[in-house]
Amino acid sequence: MYDLITIGRSGVDVYPLQTGVGLADVETFGKFLGGSPTNVAVAAARHGLRSAVITGVGADPFGAYVRRAIREFGVDDAYVTTFEGPATPVTFCEIFPPDHFPIYFYRGEHPPDLRLSPSMLDLEAIADARLFWFSLTGLSQEPSAAAHAAALSARRTGWTVFDLDYRPTLWESREAAHEAARRSLPSAEVAVGNLDEVETAVGVRDPAAAAQALLDAGVKVAIVKMGPEGVFARTSEESCLVKPVEVEVVNGIGAGDAFGGAICLGLLSGWPLERTIRFANAAGAFVAARLACADAMPTTAEVEALLSGPENDGVLS
Repeated sequence: MYDLITIGRSGVDVYPLQTGVGLADVETFGKFLGGSPTNVAVAAARHGLRSAVITGVGADPFGAYVRRAIREFGVDDAYVTTFEGPATPVTFCEIFPPDHFPIYFYRGEHPPDLRLSPSMLDLEAIADARLFWFSLTGLSQEPSAAAHAAALSARRTGWTVFDLDYRPTLWESREAAHEAARRSLPSAEVAVGNLDEVETAVGVRDPAAAAQALLDAGVKVAIVKMGPEGVFARTSEESCLVKPVEVEVVNGIGAGDAFGGAICLGLLSGWPLERTIRFANAAGAFVAARLACADAMPTTAEVEALLSGPENDGVLS
């Protein structure tokens, strides 16, 4: 039985090795494993969780690289399907610290990870996993949306986490994304997203009101990431507001995936809400201070060391 199974995007991140330079002028790049749900599985594995990812890659050298990298990070690639035809997605970014990191997706019209169908799923493994993680992007096209619906219908135990990962360029409209989120929220115990993402899901941007709207939609734990303002989380019984961890930001793109892997650890460890959010917040900060995403995911000890500094007591109220 797996501690965690994620489903969704995978690919290759091609990041500039120069900061403060637009893509038109960048001269050197680095190649890294990418795709948010894949990176969440990597982040969780770094915390000792037995993780697997359900995704698709192309029958090309980048696809071979993705499969190899997944294994090398300690994540099971048994549910990675190789598709003939579509290319493995590539993602570029620009790095303008501390808070401007434009992303450019090269995914084609129907990328491999959105070609997953219900017949390709190990529904028993999904049903038995202690935690199942899915994202909004996976609902944007068929047959992936049907595969997600089948997976969610199979769940019978543990936590199901809905990453409200809204990427405007990957949807036909924000309204379509909203409708997909509305249908899927009742299948999740936890919803997590930034201000734009929660607004897309429930139509409310104020953190407290958005968290309450997510609870009203059926989840048990609502987590709203507020960027430089920290993280707000709420259940039916409690709420907490956690301030950012102070680091010198290098590349903020992978912070959310590190945050996600840490949330998985907190949920599966039975930690109180505040401890879980503080730990996840620090895990995100750890990666934000580094260039790469998957390659930079911290261990539990590294996150605890970051939190141990007196300037990072972590709680506003």
